[in-house]
Amino acid sequence: MDTIAISTSDKGVATITLNRPDVRNAFNETMIAELTQAFRDVGNDARVRAVVLAADGPAFCAGADLNWMKKMAGYTREENRADAAQLAEMLRVIYRCPKPVVAKIQGDCYAGGMGLVAACDIAVAVDAANFCLSEVKLGLIPATISPYVIKAMGENAARRYFITAERFSAQEALRVGFVHAVAPADGLDAAVAELLKALTANSPNAVKEAKRLVQDVAGRELTDALIADTAERIADIRSSDEGKEGVRSFLEKRKPSWLGQS
Repeated sequence: MDTIAISTSDKGVATITLNRPDVRNAFNETMIAELTQAFRDVGNDARVRAVVLAADGPAFCAGADLNWMKKMAGYTREENRADAAQLAEMLRVIYRCPKPVVAKIQGDCYAGGMGLVAACDIAVAVDAANFCLSEVKLGLIPATISPYVIKAMGENAARRYFITAERFSAQEALRVGFVHAVAPADGLDAAVAELLKALTANSPNAVKEAKRLVQDVAGRELTDALIADTAERIADIRSSDEGKEGVRSFLEKRKPSWLGQS
């Protein structure tokens, strides 16, 4: 991999690290392709219980790479559409990854970098990080990332920051719900580790299905079809191997098999 680094711990945590610190981890077509493949791979790896999206250097992600933007300036409309489709697919793959994904934001996060974070399930930011949806400053709009960013921060906050391109703090990102937690620089690793401990203690299949449940149910109208769908889901999970094992282990006062036996 030219633009990212990947490692997997013996506890089943895969860390995918943006590794272009010299350009503040700005992404180009290579990084988009590599991130897409990396998230497909970890999603299909039975050893992986959780994923961390991290970055090397002082910035988390500055958005699009300037050289890539220069090249895009000469694209036709059809070439721009094809290019945007690759970015959209990367975000979709991250969002739909069957494993829980934690964004570890150790520095500033701008433009498309906010799309990366919003596609993750949980986001933890260092307290000194700044955020910005800067596209309108360049005569552009945050179109491809918008489904994820609006889900993460809500319509009201998105309206403001999409059209003002104001820079805002980690504390403001926490207030509007874009990130779930803020930590000092010397506490960021511990905050992420605590989340990973919780995630990896749970049934892998239940975590996958619970993630899918939120994505599928959020925003839907409460109809007979939705109620029937949720009944089907609980019936399926109760009759699954891990569902049965989890209940048995609780009743027998022992650890479930995914944690090993005492």
